[in-house]
Amino acid sequence: MRDLNHLSEIFNLYDTFVIDLWGVMHNGISLNPKAIRAAENLTKNSKKIVFLSNAPRPSSKVVEFLTKMKMNKKLLTKVVTSGEAAMHAINQQKFGKKFYHLGPSRDQSIFEKVLENKTSLNECDFILCTGLFDQYENDLNYYKNLLQDYTSKKLVCTNPDLIVHRGNYEELCAGSVANTFENIGGQVIYYGKPYKEIYEMCFSLQEKVLAIGDNLRTDIKGANNLNIDSLFIYNGVHKNEIKKKEDLTALLKKYNVKTSFFQKELEW
Repeated sequence: MRDLNHLSEIFNLYDTFVIDLWGVMHNGISLNPKAIRAAENLTKNSKKIVFLSNAPRPSSKVVEFLTKMKMNKKLLTKVVTSGEAAMHAINQQKFGKKFYHLGPSRDQSIFEKVLENKTSLNECDFILCTGLFDQYENDLNYYKNLLQDYTSKKLVCTNPDLIVHRGNYEELCAGSVANTFENIGGQVIYYGKPYKEIYEMCFSLQEKVLAIGDNLRTDIKGANNLNIDSLFIYNGVHKNEIKKKEDLTALLKKYNVKTSFFQKELEW
């Protein structure tokens, strides 16, 4: 594990850079200028960039969100989301036809092609979890009670992240609901990092890849699962667990992962 001052020191070792968005490129409110410069320099040097996000919506919606933040469209030629992968499976009725949507109405884009198959918890073949309801965004007990009698149904989780920081505010994600469902005996099917399937949409095994991310459970664990090198950005989702660089070794041990490099934020 190496403390990396500048991505420019090592970028020539890799063909492809699989980069997380939330926590690396932006904080949910504004872009990270240093990370944008790093991505621009990779593009100038003809490197392939894939932005891989555990976002519970189609890739096109994430591109829209980023361009509204004033991210250059030239950087967004390849954006892959967990929502996109889940959407294909839902459209193919992989888990049945009728589903119950657990999550905010703004996530509807993931199932707009099969909207007529949305139904109640009693009637559904499976539960589609994209996040938490707006009125119960901090209350995991609500979901425990809601789902208690439905553990015989599969829950499809379109974002395995537990939490995310929007600016300085911490929010629960779909992964926290999925975790609650597993704890009461339910079975969860996850789409996104760290599960291998999502990476098949990003690169071929012949490419020399560096994964860059701020989440040890998803970004770095995913890189470990694929046996590819990784760069851990430690000022993201784990920032409250790291007071000084010396804490890193213990943190990696806690999450049972290893990383090749680490940086406070992505910097060229």
